[in-house]
Amino acid sequence: MNSTQTYADTSSGSHSLMEHVDARTKLAGSNRMEILLFSLGTHETFGINVFKVREVSKTPTITRAPNMPSGVEGLISLRGNVIPVLSLSKAMDLPDAPATRGGSMMVTEYSKRTLGFLVHGVDRIIRVEWDKVRAPESVTSGSHAYITAITELPNGKLVSIVDVEQIMANTFGETVIGEIEPIHEADSLNVFFVDDSVVARKKIAEVMDKLGVRHKHAQNGLEAWTRLSGMASHAQQTGQRLRDEVNLILVDAEMPEMDGYVLTKNIKSDKRFAGIPVVMHSSLSSEANRAMGKAVGVDAYVAKFDADALADTLRPMLMKSARD
Repeated sequence: MNSTQTYADTSSGSHSLMEHVDARTKLAGSNRMEILLFSLGTHETFGINVFKVREVSKTPTITRAPNMPSGVEGLISLRGNVIPVLSLSKAMDLPDAPATRGGSMMVTEYSKRTLGFLVHGVDRIIRVEWDKVRAPESVTSGSHAYITAITELPNGKLVSIVDVEQIMANTFGETVIGEIEPIHEADSLNVFFVDDSVVARKKIAEVMDKLGVRHKHAQNGLEAWTRLSGMASHAQQTGQRLRDEVNLILVDAEMPEMDGYVLTKNIKSDKRFAGIPVVMHSSLSSEANRAMGKAVGVDAYVAKFDADALADTLRPMLMKSARD
């Protein structure tokens, strides 16, 4: 697939968007991602990871419902399932966006939720290198709260990648984390986690606190690898065990500058990290993404955001680390 192929091309016949799974799985460890470009009727170009998009269609008939959160236009029935439909421009509070509901609907699937996003129009799919993707603050000031990263097209136009987790949290409220059984003698355990989403980092830290483990974090894959490499070098120089400083590494899949797949490959190919499990924690929860994680050697894959599933996955690994 080249960078100029339109969505219309990929959605026709046997070449539908979701039938390129094998080709996309090969992106694992290549530090590349595919972005579906779309417009909200303003001068800006927006993007979303293709793996989060299940399908694109014209705006359907939407049933209004009472007491909907701000930005939610109503409900639709999609192959027997009732799903909410959001006006993305309203959810993002874009003052310059047209008042219309939008000409197209993207059906997204992430964090075990299926949602419809109304957009002005869908453009095409591009493939970009993650090291060409930057956090907003490193590129421009005053970036919108719902933008998680920015990349640049060959013509110099900027693409704002939407932070769907932030939109989810602001529209439907943050996930409430219940009681989690702490790990016995957990105060000697250390987890290093990396995620580019403010919402995700907050919730991961909350789970770590309930488990009773100490934790450090980074905001993107490159920062994580720089810090982890520094920790490994320091352990070597002082003759200490790296596992005394980090017992488990939790990585997001899609992150600016270096994705979780490349980060995992780096960790797994470095003997200094031998015996330290790597868990991938991602809103991209399809079987294809699990296969991508397995291909680079993750020890477990947990879909966002299920606090109990995350705690249940980490607990036995951390308890084993404590015994070793």
